Amino acid sequence: MTKLTTKPDSMQPATEMAVDPFDNWFDPIETEVRARARQFIEELIRGELDTALARPRYERSKMAGNEAGACVTGHRHGSRTRSLTGTFGPIEIAVPRARLTTSEGKTTEWKSQALRAYQRRTLAADALIASTYLAGTNTRRVRRALAALFGGTVGKDTVSRTWRKVKSDWDAWNTRSLAEDPIVRLILDGTVVRVRLDRKATSISLLVVLGVRADGQKVLLAIKSMGGESAEAWRTVLDDLIRRGLRRPEFLIVDGAPGLDKAIASVWDGVPVQRCTVHKHRNLFAHAPERLHDEITADYNDMIYATTPEEIEVRRKAFIRKWRLKHRAVADSLEEAGERLFTFTRLPPSQWRSVRTTDEIDKSFLRDLLRMRSTSLFCAIC
Repeated sequence: MTKLTTKPDSMQPATEMAVDPFDNWFDPIETEVRARARQFIEELIRGELDTALARPRYERSKMAGNEAGACVTGHRHGSRTRSLTGTFGPIEIAVPRARLTTSEGKTTEWKSQALRAYQRRTLAADALIASTYLAGTNTRRVRRALAALFGGTVGKDTVSRTWRKVKSDWDAWNTRSLAEDPIVRLILDGTVVRVRLDRKATSISLLVVLGVRADGQKVLLAIKSMGGESAEAWRTVLDDLIRRGLRRPEFLIVDGAPGLDKAIASVWDGVPVQRCTVHKHRNLFAHAPERLHDEITADYNDMIYATTPEEIEVRRKAFIRKWRLKHRAVADSLEEAGERLFTFTRLPPSQWRSVRTTDEIDKSFLRDLLRMRSTSLFCAIC
């Protein structure tokens, strides 16, 4: 006879007592973050309105006396509820309303610059939706994948609309006029990034043009997927920039690719060209065994980072004499770059650091832009 025994409920393991494995998935951190996000956004918009009215809420003016009325530019009139979906999830926020007095004595509805009219999602949320879609899945799968984050507020129609908006924004950026942009220098380089196309990881080549304005500010001008760095590919990119109104640059910084050199000669012959010193350094390594790399680096840096043009020239000749005897391929590689490796010496020494290399294109901010958000987009619409 089999004897049946039971244990008190208090002795049962916790895993056996759980009715639903998802009952305890309440996350106080996520809940608090969403609450704080609502407060922050509302305070941001209220602060924007305070600035527009030149006075905080419930105050007539920051000025005292009869002069206070001169600072009043409008009045508040309640608020309205708006739904906003961001990477923090969907929330309901109270947006203040106000009427502003115009110079003609009439009033107009105040509009927030932080939260645009009819905006229902943040730009980061739109970027997340678009990048998920461009990863190679369809609209329904995107909706299911992002359901937990967006609380079911993003449907397949929203995904389609977001993609169309991103595509429209890209087209507008890619065709914008450059006629009024004071670009004086260009940094041109090709870069290779890893992406997923047709559910397979692959490498693609992108041609990148970075502009430098007269005040030193750098601005991205073009990113094109042309299948390579041939002269024809670069000529297409340069012709597009010229067609959009780009002025003849005063200085060019290039990676030394033969195709780019030919394209530049056909459109901007005579413009000073600086060969990237970082790329040439890597080229020297390719012509010597690894045991010589440290010595090559020391001699190369002594030459490139000398403080005067005369000192650079002396060390250049010394570099060629030494390596022609020790490892001729290294000296030949340096001579191949010619005078364009030292074009930066025509400029004031204070500018040498910023014009010696195309390394700006490989810096983290642009690399992250290409890899995290934009690369799939460029592959899909370039």
